[in-house]
Amino acid sequence: MHATPSPPGRAVSRLGPALGAAGAVLALWYLLARSGAVSPGLLPTPGETAAALADSARSGMLAADLGASLARAGQGFALGSLVGSALGFATGYLPRLSAAVSPVISFLRPIPAIALVPLATAWFGIGETAKRLLIAYAVLLAVWLYVHDGVSRVPATHLRAARSLGAPLHRRFTEVLLPAAAPALLAALRYGASVALLALVAAELGGADSGLAYRLQVDGQFLRVDRMFAGLLVLGLLGVAVDLVLAAIGRRFVHWSAS
Repeated sequence: MHATPSPPGRAVSRLGPALGAAGAVLALWYLLARSGAVSPGLLPTPGETAAALADSARSGMLAADLGASLARAGQGFALGSLVGSALGFATGYLPRLSAAVSPVISFLRPIPAIALVPLATAWFGIGETAKRLLIAYAVLLAVWLYVHDGVSRVPATHLRAARSLGAPLHRRFTEVLLPAAAPALLAALRYGASVALLALVAAELGGADSGLAYRLQVDGQFLRVDRMFAGLLVLGLLGVAVDLVLAAIGRRFVHWSAS
């Protein structure tokens, strides 16, 4: 019989493999950069990347770009996840509405946000509105799919039982549908957050004067590969941080989910 690990023990057991994998990637990266197989101008070492990141932080450029990108991604994510969740619950619960809406969503899903950048720019200009709407569009489509699938899988017998007991619609939603679909909603929000960062890059490359993707584009024009690696590192760490926050919220409020 195995003893239940203490909370610090569980944290170490979860972080251990991740830290080991990160260490292995850094070691391989360093060895490849030092091997001479790739020009030093095209592949900086982890140390050179860290130095470029520190230089960007000292100049204040990193904070400004990070703030601009977080504002765009956060607002687009909030709008897209709100509309996508509401629509997913509606189509998952109402088969006739699903029959009408699902073909439209299926038509839109293969169209990536980056393909809509020229149209969004023509309609809304190069300001923030176009960028937030592009991010919201991508998040909406991702969140809708997960929530719609989760709600449509709620056993009909549960809803019929609640209805036969006289539960009104709002109680069937809050006490049956929402708890049963909460794990799918959590998965939708975690996936939607990563999609928001992907769409953020497309939106900022379409015309911006600040932001992480904008800085990547500028550094690329001057072949500052170390700064480009630093920007990619920040984007990746930002995605990990957002996912960890959402996962922690899920463990707190959706404790019956296995994820």
